[in-house]
Amino acid sequence: MNIDQYMQTLGKQARKASRAMSAASTADKNAALHAICQRLVASRQALIDANGKDLAAAQANGLESALLDRLELTESGIDGMLEGLAQVTALADPIGSISGLNQQPSGIQVGKMRVPLGVIGIIYESRPNVTVEAASLCLKSGNATILRGGSEALQSNQAIASCISAGLQDAGLPQTAVQVLETADRAAVGQLITMPEYVDVIVPRGGKGLIERISRDAKVTVIKHLDGNCHVYIDDGANPQMALDIAVNAKTHRYGTCNTAESLLIASSVAADILPELVKAYAKHGVELRVCEQSKQIINSAFANGLPDGIAVVDATEDDWYEEYLAPILAVKIVAGLDEAIEHINQYSSQHSETIVTENYQHSMRFIREVDSSSVMINASTRFADGFEYGLGAEIGISTDKIHARGPVGLEGLTSEKYVVLGNGQIRS
Repeated sequence: MNIDQYMQTLGKQARKASRAMSAASTADKNAALHAICQRLVASRQALIDANGKDLAAAQANGLESALLDRLELTESGIDGMLEGLAQVTALADPIGSISGLNQQPSGIQVGKMRVPLGVIGIIYESRPNVTVEAASLCLKSGNATILRGGSEALQSNQAIASCISAGLQDAGLPQTAVQVLETADRAAVGQLITMPEYVDVIVPRGGKGLIERISRDAKVTVIKHLDGNCHVYIDDGANPQMALDIAVNAKTHRYGTCNTAESLLIASSVAADILPELVKAYAKHGVELRVCEQSKQIINSAFANGLPDGIAVVDATEDDWYEEYLAPILAVKIVAGLDEAIEHINQYSSQHSETIVTENYQHSMRFIREVDSSSVMINASTRFADGFEYGLGAEIGISTDKIHARGPVGLEGLTSEKYVVLGNGQIRS
């Protein structure tokens, strides 16, 4: 069949499976996750063999080393998938829980019940472990899902899909509750994101280009974020050692993640003391600083005899305040204080994750109240903006939208709510 027919078939099967999944008990869903885990264990060598084919093809096609690293499925990577499955299995099932039940003057009780979204389409690149992670979260939250991994991981994803399908069958749940596309044809993505009759939500996980395309062309609701221009603001009177630790960790712990700090703001009252110490610390990691004029003056004064080895300091442009570098580069700006910091962040940030380092309670409360981002922190590294670190067990992605989910999207983010009314014969007069 052609791509249109193929995607229509997948959509119909997913919609039918979603109804069965919405009625599945917690025990049924956990049994399926356990069965999938057992199938993955039994197929460990087959997974590695399939991944080897993908790696060989990717190397032949000149895939860059960073993507090859993400593509590789090692023994430890499989162990990580199995551990992730165990964690999702252990999570509380949100489906069916009723909250806010209140009795009204008429005698009826009104509350909200948590329910699945339905069918979730997930589009992602490179990493085969995402196939297991996404499938497990969708299953536990009572959804059906259609997964489209990167073309470079086609063999790996099909091997994983076979384990998932067999595990679902073992547990007596529909195998079509998780469907992994068997084609690398990009036209399939175009179909997936324009089938609102079958797909309720699309979650793109990948580069900015992919997410922009999905957001532009989709006829289905999209949960996504585009950029991770995260900020660290060092406030007046911040603990100097805490500020140093957080600012360095937020930038250098990992460079290629969306919760890595890309911009550093420092209150002018403490900049002359703390910025030179930060320059020394960043030099050890080979970080390039793109600085405002006031920052440059402080650095030039502190290092009149030359900068420490390993660091470069260049003038920032207007574009640098918006940039997600995903590299050892950091934009640095001196601000007058809290008001200017909040104004700068709300103008330039991507509404992902921001943190303030401060000993001032009023300033910290203003910061978390007035900064308009999906995660706002006090005295903690932006690297904590992650589903696992937030206690969600795992995440399907991070959303900077304001509707429906915001921040790391875990099990609850893959659900909705409906009103439920409990009565004992009331009629409206």
